[in-house]
Amino acid sequence: MAKKITAYIKLQVKAAQANPSPPVGPALGQHGVNIMEFCKAFNARTQGLEPGLPTPVIITVYSDRSFTFETKSTPASVLLKKAAGLTSGSARPNTVKVGTVTRAQLEEIAKTKNADLTAADMEAAVRTIAGSARSMGLNVEGV
Repeated sequence: MAKKITAYIKLQVKAAQANPSPPVGPALGQHGVNIMEFCKAFNARTQGLEPGLPTPVIITVYSDRSFTFETKSTPASVLLKKAAGLTSGSARPNTVKVGTVTRAQLEEIAKTKNADLTAADMEAAVRTIAGSARSMGLNVEGV
């Protein structure tokens, strides 16, 4: 018989830096999940990623308080800010441009995000990332 799912928890945790402090501890604690077990498993799975990059994770909690989790790729906005060398996007994206990204940078980000995008091919993925860049107030070159 399959385990009964009691909750889905969505968090963004820094890669290889999960610890029991908020937001991880309270979110998992209220569902009775072993927090340290999750932190160790998450840190082990995200070891290959750049430390400190926010990594979305979806945790499935079962009725016996066991859990499974799935990590996603880093949000496009974080990767775009890193590529453009910014700390934040534009407060008024359609009027004030705060940086520039090239097509090569967009292709690199699209390759990173490809598993989580619904784009049919790489060109569509690049256009999707370019749209995200424009909505953050970045100039897009070569698209």
